[in-house]
Order: sequence, then C-alpha cells, then structure tokens
Amino acid sequence: MKRGGIYSLLVLLCWLPCQAQLKSPGCWPSYRGDARLTGLSDAAIRLPLKLLWTFKAGDAIKSSAIICNGNTYIGCDDGCIYALTGKGELKWKFKAGTSTEAPPLLLNGTVYAGSLEGIVYAIDAASGTVKWKYITEGQISGSCNWTMSPDKKQLRIIAGSYDFSLHCIDALSGKRIWSYASGNYINGTPAIAGKLAVIGGCDGFFHLVNTASGQLAGKINLETYIPASAAISGDKAYLGNYDGMFFCVDLKARKVVWKKEGGGPFIASPAFSAGKVVSATQNKYVICFDARSGDILWKFRAGGKIEASPVIAGDYVIIASADGRLRLLDFATGVERWTYETGSALTGTPAVTNDLIVVGAEDGTVFGFGPENLKTKE
Repeated sequence: MKRGGIYSLLVLLCWLPCQAQLKSPGCWPSYRGDARLTGLSDAAIRLPLKLLWTFKAGDAIKSSAIICNGNTYIGCDDGCIYALTGKGELKWKFKAGTSTEAPPLLLNGTVYAGSLEGIVYAIDAASGTVKWKYITEGQISGSCNWTMSPDKKQLRIIAGSYDFSLHCIDALSGKRIWSYASGNYINGTPAIAGKLAVIGGCDGFFHLVNTASGQLAGKINLETYIPASAAISGDKAYLGNYDGMFFCVDLKARKVVWKKEGGGPFIASPAFSAGKVVSATQNKYVICFDARSGDILWKFRAGGKIEASPVIAGDYVIIASADGRLRLLDFATGVERWTYETGSALTGTPAVTNDLIVVGAEDGTVFGFGPENLKTKE
C-alpha cells in the first residue's frame, strides 16, 4: 500500500472511534462534550452522589477535566497535565513547563492540550509521551476542537491563541494546515458545525471561519469582548459577552436573532438541550433561556461568581462556582437538588459521565463523585 493510502486508512480508523467515543455516556472527551460545544451529556445521573476520591495536584486547577474509559485527564497551574485512574490515582503526568489552563481534548488515544506558553501538545493517552508540539505566538486559554477535511481523509485540530489567530493543525503530524487572523486575542474554544468554525474574540466580533480553507465566511458585531465559547444547535449559535448580553445568532443569515440582558459578564459557555439554553454569569446567576424567544425561564443564584460552564445531563444542570460548591439543579425549574462543598473555589467546568463527575479546585484538589453504590474502577 502506498504511503498516502496508509495515511488515509489511519485517518479512517481514527475517525470511526472518534464518532463512537463522542456519543458514549461513559465518555466526556472534551470541554463541552462534543464539537458543537453543546455542553450536553448522555449520562444518567443517579442521586444521591458521594465523594469517591480526591487527588492533590501541585498547584491551582483552572482547567476542566475530561473522562474516558474511567480515566481522567486535567491540566494544572504547576505546568503539568495529569492522567488519573478510575480510583483517582496518578497514571502519568506530562510536564508542559508552564500553566495548562486550557481543557484537554481526547481523540483516538491522543490528548491534545494547549499551554499558556502558546504550545499545543499531542500526548499519548496511555503513556503520557509527547507525539508532537505545535507552537503559536500567544497563550492558549481555550480547548482544542476537531474537524475533518472535506474528503474525510484528514483529522484536524483547531485551536485559538492570544496571537489573534485560529490555527488548524494536522492531528497526526502536528503540521499547520491554515491559520485565520482575527482582530484581537482569541480566548475561547471554537465551536464546529459542518464547514464552519465559530469563535468570539476580544475584538467584539463573532467570527465564522471555513474549516476547509481557513477563510472568513462571516463576521458579526457582538458589541464587546467575548471571553466564552458558543454552543451550536442546528443553524443557531448561542453565546454571551463581557458586558452581560446574551445572543442567539443565525449562522445562515449571519445576523443576531435576539439578545437579552444577563446582568453580568458571561465567562461561562452555554449548554443547550430541548429548546433551552443554560448559561451563567460572574454575578453569581445561572440563567435558563428559551432558545427560540430568549425569554428567561428561571434563574438560580449561587454563593459565588460563576466562571465554570454548566453541563446538562438528563433532568439536571451541573454547575460549579467560586463559593466552592458543586451543584445539581433541576433542569426544568432551576431548583437545587444536590450540593457538595469542596472548600475551595471552582472555576473549571465539571466533566460528566454515567458513573463519574470530576471537577478541579483552585487549591489543587481534583474531586471525583459518583453514585453511592458505585465501585470505582482500577
């Protein structure tokens, strides 16, 4: 078989597990669960939950965790990316050299993660060995995302950087395919829908970029700095800005459908399910919007500011906040159904699977929660 044929076969073998992995209720392989950043888990949460294990890292944890096959992967301000077993024990740690606040991405046995030094690493998920690194010219705060080439023969990693650019990287070789230059820092994670990668920037614009070519497909003014990522459902994108405005954007018409006042900066990214959008603000509120009209259906006030993004799983919204509490809210009403006080501020987004919820704290502790009758995996 020729070299090109071998490469295509490797990508096909990679593509199929990727698709199965992203749909599994036992796997939360990325910051928002899927390429569209919906923040929706297929997990069936069984209350009450209990603390199964803790792990102490070397510094504050601002990164969000990912989980697959019982293993947890999470970045830390000590410059390491940690892999933990199903019992919360250290499997390996990779030394990136500087803080890794960006949530990792797991695809086909490889962990992709960016650092504040501006480097994207591809790390073998089993051993912690680096496969390649890609260097940008600014810090990376958002997670990597992924897409395929138009002919489905090349798996691609897409990441934003403080060098003002969105970078598209060959997932196997680490070589640049294209880069798109915005007008300012890119802080969030690009959401992927078909041929579009969409990202908000510190320039106040919502950028729609063609995933095949890296060319600008549209740009929408959202008035001010956009620190969070968007969630996509159908041809609509939902996101908030730093001034506390929340938007629904029509990706086909390239225009704002509605906008609503949220009352505080949207650092958190929204979650979407069943015609509802849930987000959170630094003024301590979790807010549920009607996706069609923008009407506020309910609000919940936490005891501290909220920068972690909500996750929807069945009847629950899982939320972490700076008051140190992990909460499960009723998705229909916003009423609190379960809470746990960790004792330290939580800024990372929880990772949610059937039998495990993981969140990291700013005192360096990683917490693993699960059903009371669950036996932890090796």
